[in-house]
Amino acid sequence: MDTQTRHALKQDHLVNVAATGLDWLGENRSTVLRWSLAGVLAIAVAVAGIVVYEQRSEAANAQLGQALNIYETPLAQPNQPAEPGMTTFPTAKDRAKVAFPMFNHVANQFGMLRAGEMARYFAGMTSLDLGSATDAEADLTKAANSHDSNLAALAKVALANLYAQTGRTSQAVEEFRNLIAHPSTTVPKASAQLQLAQLYEATQPEEARRLYAEIKDQDKDSDAAQIATQKLAGLK
Repeated sequence: MDTQTRHALKQDHLVNVAATGLDWLGENRSTVLRWSLAGVLAIAVAVAGIVVYEQRSEAANAQLGQALNIYETPLAQPNQPAEPGMTTFPTAKDRAKVAFPMFNHVANQFGMLRAGEMARYFAGMTSLDLGSATDAEADLTKAANSHDSNLAALAKVALANLYAQTGRTSQAVEEFRNLIAHPSTTVPKASAQLQLAQLYEATQPEEARRLYAEIKDQDKDSDAAQIATQKLAGLK
């Protein structure tokens, strides 16, 4: 078979394939259209979801930022006038009265977003400033279950201290031991150990000494080691 004949046969084959494809499209036009529309709709829904998520994230971050600005406002110093143009609050409770509703709103409206989880933690902290231990415990417990391990660790520290202040020493010890076993960037192992040792000082001074000695030996040049050394001297 010569080259010209083979080329002609190849062209005929391509024509037949194209014709068959066109025939199939003609017979299944409605099905193809449905598939195409479904694909377009899926892409549109995905794009719309991303846009809505981004908009909600921006709104949540902006509102959280406003609440944090209030929470970080300095407190007035006794017998010391504030600098011109500087906003201050008389007490932490007065500041919390303004900040708590803002944090609570962000936590309730954007609870599934990271800004919402952070707002839940700060709602708990401002509830402590307001003297509402029950509300604080509820919010901090939610924050302690956050997927963000660093945020969860901060909430667990606050919970442990709340337990200690309300006479639930065993629960406080459990939280601190959990933090020691699972250190994080926000709550390193030595930090949790220091707080547990401090809790033990009044009831189990020997255990406090053991922990302080362990901290001192872990990293002699660290700030935690220096604090532990001072604490050990005070316990003698």
